[in-house]
Amino acid sequence: MGRVIAVANQKGGVGKTTTAINLAASFAAAEVNTLLVDCDPQSNTTSGLGFVKDPERVSSYHLLMGAASAEEALLATELEQLWLIPAHKDLIGANLELVDADGREFRLREALAPLRDRFQFIVLDCPPALDLLTLNALVAADAVLIPMQGEYFALEGISELLDTIERIRAALNPELAIEGVVLTMFDDRTNLAQQVKTELKNFFGDKLCTTTVPRNIRLAEAPSHGKAALVYDPRSRGAESYIRLAKEIIERQQAAPGEPVAAGTAEEVTAEAMATEAATEAPTTEGTGVHSGGEQQGEAVEEIPAASEMDKSA
Repeated sequence: MGRVIAVANQKGGVGKTTTAINLAASFAAAEVNTLLVDCDPQSNTTSGLGFVKDPERVSSYHLLMGAASAEEALLATELEQLWLIPAHKDLIGANLELVDADGREFRLREALAPLRDRFQFIVLDCPPALDLLTLNALVAADAVLIPMQGEYFALEGISELLDTIERIRAALNPELAIEGVVLTMFDDRTNLAQQVKTELKNFFGDKLCTTTVPRNIRLAEAPSHGKAALVYDPRSRGAESYIRLAKEIIERQQAAPGEPVAAGTAEEVTAEAMATEAATEAPTTEGTGVHSGGEQQGEAVEEIPAASEMDKSA
């Protein structure tokens, strides 16, 4: 059965959508069947993968309202093993329409249940609010991945999210776990970012992801072209960081008892990214010049263990 990961943080602008798109793309590039579900009325995940707004298209709104099945909502993407369930602005109304509905918190879980055997990972992009849409995503999820900026306000807001997670565990989803906390738009040159990282490490321990996502122009440009970063520029620091994040999550799941993962490995993510680059020549003006550590980042990705070695340790 596939693992459902909700990418959630009630604070806006912390990189939830960027993380959801690029993490799901990295899973798919590792030859793992992956589903990305857009639960945000802003529909940025949908447009970020190149789909224009279409009011006639079946979306996550129809799933929540029971008007369509998840199978009917599936869209194939540019990556062979990545599918999308799009969103629509009508989701704003779902918060009101579901207020008096029976089992309103379980609508998304029930809609996705038939697809869990088909996909190894299901990634949910949540809106920047602790509303009924986020509640549905957290009830449907096995774990929460929390993107955070290395700033004070991010620290202040995470306590509310953790409180919400505890309430959901107590009443609706006792198996809900924290997949990890990942620092996004991270600038390791600043003392503030280092202090925030230290505080998070002290609080979350091993739940703080080793991988950090730097500020990167290619990550910002990719959605405007309707592409994931590893398709737009696989050698960019942003794409490489999400490849490493996918590797980290896959390895964690392999290490967990009773949680087998399919054949895809992070080594295959890198191979797929390099193949994409060979097919479409990567930009060389801004993407390779904006950072001085490009070679070091590339070497770090190349050190990913071979698939056979990972299988032996699983």
